[in-house]
Amino acid sequence: MAMNRREAIKSVALMMGGAMVGANAILTGCKPDDQIVGLDFSPKDIAFLDEIGEAIIPTTDTPGAKAIGIGAFMVMMVKDTYNAEQQKTFVDGLNLIRKDFEKAKGKNFMDVTVEDRTAYLNELKSSGKTTIETDPSNVSAVLGMLQDLTVLGYFTSEIGATQQLRYFEAPGRYDGCIDYTPGERAYAL
Repeated sequence: MAMNRREAIKSVALMMGGAMVGANAILTGCKPDDQIVGLDFSPKDIAFLDEIGEAIIPTTDTPGAKAIGIGAFMVMMVKDTYNAEQQKTFVDGLNLIRKDFEKAKGKNFMDVTVEDRTAYLNELKSSGKTTIETDPSNVSAVLGMLQDLTVLGYFTSEIGATQQLRYFEAPGRYDGCIDYTPGERAYAL
């Protein structure tokens, strides 16, 4: 049986753990055929995604996810690489988080500290249950999407690669034997 390039890339992605949503579009360079037409995010939605990203990778001695504009990155990735089902899961999940946070905490997600947001998202991830009736697999799916997009966007940004990771501009010299001290930062590729 002959395998075309697209099928080979999919197979390699699966072997390498390419379970990330949208990985097919990233690896093949092709937009999914079935996407929501006219999907748009408001500046308010992007600000909400910035705050979720900041809760996942907060500012410490290095800038957090909000500093790189993670909300705009997430929107671009959802619109360009997710199929219609994944896009619907993402949008429904954002609405669920907004409503559930308000119901559970009595406050708007945007009006609390990053520590409160992080605690809520960690609680949601560990329990998989919301105060609003929903399927726990939907909660798990949207949290996975948010984490994947935040990590991908942050560590491929200039800030993530140069301030969080150790960055050596390429082309540079190759050194196959580098001493490693436990606790050191990883190298950016």
